[in-house]
Amino acid sequence: MFEPLYTADEMKAAEAGHDVDVLMERAARAVAETVLGLFPDAQRIVGVCGGGANGGDGRIALRLLREAGRDAEESDDFEDADLVLDALFGTGFHGEPRPEAAARIERMNASRVPIVAVDVPSGVDASTGEISGEAVRAVHTVTFHGRKVGLVVAPGRFRTGTVTIADIGLEHRETGHRLATRDVLRLVPRRREGQNKYTAGSVLVVGGAPGYTGAACLAAEAAFRADAGYVAVAAPKESLPVLEVRLLEAVKRPIEEAADAAGKASALAIGPGLGAGREKLVRKLLEEVDLPAVVDADGLRGLAPFERSASTVLTPHEGELGRLLGEESGWVAAHRLEALRRAVDRFGCVVLLKGPDTLVGAPGADVLVAAPGPPSLATAGTGDVLTGILGAFLSKGLDARHAAVAAAVAQQTAAASASHQAGLVAHDVIDSLPATLDASV
Repeated sequence: MFEPLYTADEMKAAEAGHDVDVLMERAARAVAETVLGLFPDAQRIVGVCGGGANGGDGRIALRLLREAGRDAEESDDFEDADLVLDALFGTGFHGEPRPEAAARIERMNASRVPIVAVDVPSGVDASTGEISGEAVRAVHTVTFHGRKVGLVVAPGRFRTGTVTIADIGLEHRETGHRLATRDVLRLVPRRREGQNKYTAGSVLVVGGAPGYTGAACLAAEAAFRADAGYVAVAAPKESLPVLEVRLLEAVKRPIEEAADAAGKASALAIGPGLGAGREKLVRKLLEEVDLPAVVDADGLRGLAPFERSASTVLTPHEGELGRLLGEESGWVAAHRLEALRRAVDRFGCVVLLKGPDTLVGAPGADVLVAAPGPPSLATAGTGDVLTGILGAFLSKGLDARHAAVAAAVAQQTAAASASHQAGLVAHDVIDSLPATLDASV
């Protein structure tokens, strides 16, 4: 269900006690074989190699490519090159490249020649995905032993291209970051004989202010399609006529009765289309209703640390998390893991950071990463869909951390399996959810 993701220190520990020359030969052979397999027509191959072990991997790979009949050399001359091999920096790199190295990276990118990165694209922090200056834009990365954190966490993952994981004879170890696979959906409880609509999972959605009723509708419909047996929506009175027409299966209640409506729920989904000025209501629900809760969108407005015994999941995007931390959204985008850790420390609960990758953090636990979903998910309303799915999974008794990552995987998988990608809208994801969950049994 989870694939280990390695930091630089974790890779160093995994390599300890092994013959460095043997590891380099294995790594270089994997690079050469990958290049020959993916780029069979590439005759002139130029390697840009640094002075460390990564550069050594690159030099040996060039030798093996020459033995295979390719014109492979170490050079900064990319004219007439069919392929560039990036072996400038390895997993130990962090910070900003020095001017000379930055200039070499800039020339590589400007050459418009396909680049294959050795272990990690130069300029990307392997442990965080952060980029502080110039970084290689690879079309493919050959990484050793296991994926590095920086290959799947933005912005580093945008420089990685496709990835080959090469076995170089090391043993796998526990890591502080793990990548969730689709198998994580097997953790989601299914309806069993003897259950009724409440025990199968009952969700109360709190939101749907005038002008934003669609958000509450999407969350409620997503909760049903994520296999909840009962869904109610608490919304402002003026929105109830719209919800009555749009939502057939859900029960509707005035938002002033949200705390009472929670009596039939086994999880709360607070925030979709809630509107401004509801901070006191959110606080009241979190402090007085002892149910698992997901808090999203307008529910995050002005949110301060809270105390509650039930599990809580916050699901901000970069802008929302920036406001909660007193930072600009651009800072969060550049430091996603650090921002996630700060949020977990501040609120003491599970935090799911949405974006180009989905990161799930929890107090005292490793970080879970949901495999990147299709670009088509960048459309209005998909955040509300995620809230509904997560609310359903919480209502079924799945622990908050696993419910969060499973909800992200379910959403991504449903989007990818939709009948079309161009013009995909949030409801298309909802329509694909039942088949996605059926396929995971």
